[in-house]
Amino acid sequence: MQIAVIEADLGNNEHTTGIIDVLDSYASDPVGGGQPLSPDVRARVIPLIRDHPAAFVLLALVDDRVVGLVLCFLNLSTFRARAELHIEDLAVLPEFRGQRVGRALLEAAETKGRTLDCCRMALNVQDDNLRALGLYRSFGFVDLVYGDSQPTRHLVKLFDV
Repeated sequence: MQIAVIEADLGNNEHTTGIIDVLDSYASDPVGGGQPLSPDVRARVIPLIRDHPAAFVLLALVDDRVVGLVLCFLNLSTFRARAELHIEDLAVLPEFRGQRVGRALLEAAETKGRTLDCCRMALNVQDDNLRALGLYRSFGFVDLVYGDSQPTRHLVKLFDV
């Protein structure tokens, strides 16, 4: 199986439909919440990504079909005074999991981050998403620890969901 990873063209209908399909598949999975994307989210997500100045999407293609994606944002690392590549979503269609699609996306994201002179890649993952944790650890991701402190936890406060 040949996997091609390209940067999404958010003006290309095949790319945007593929993004929504992969995100919907991930959202529908138990690790993604078990609920498909609402019609409102489906309508707003592409314009939101397209209009965000620090966002980009890399797509994994097999036979010109979008089978996975990584949605990235550039953040700042104040301790390093450089950009950080933050992975918001990495998702692969269920029938393509375990076939190195996620690894290909991570490799492409790392290449892009190095090209942009980022100091690191970061992401959040649920403790019970063992498949994703295994991939990330095998790729070199580690818990973020400063000095003698405990690993960093990502805490959120939801506004209006």
